Amino acid sequence: MGRLANMNRPAAVEIAHECMRFLITHNPTNATLNKFTEELKKFEVNTLVRVCEATYDKAPVEKEGIQVLDWPFDDGAPPPTQIVDDWLKLLNTKFREHPGCCIAVHCVAGLGRKRRGAFNSKQLLYLEKYRPKMRLRFKDTNGHNCCVQ
Repeated sequence: MGRLANMNRPAAVEIAHECMRFLITHNPTNATLNKFTEELKKFEVNTLVRVCEATYDKAPVEKEGIQVLDWPFDDGAPPPTQIVDDWLKLLNTKFREHPGCCIAVHCVAGLGRKRRGAFNSKQLLYLEKYRPKMRLRFKDTNGHNCCVQ
């Protein structure tokens, strides 16, 4: 059974842009938490954002020096304004203090990493109407400017 469960879990996806790195992961269980935490460490993750209800104990992750933030919102829905604002503040703080660090994020199933067409109409409409609220600027370790909108 464990082997089948692992087959349904898509591999983590790393996204890098200038001095910013993100890891999009699956939602672990307490049974798979050790392996999950090892993967976070391999990618040098220093912050993990859970955008779903907690399904595992975050203490073992935090014991490894990884900050865990719980910002749940409805599965399949676009993020509320407060979470977008908190996300931008997080990026501004983390990438200023630690350029090149990695922030991990996961929802319940991560279907958008599994197949094309996984965005639903509510999410697409949100992206079409989205306008940047702030521009984040900071220098990477080589002195180059990084920017997030």
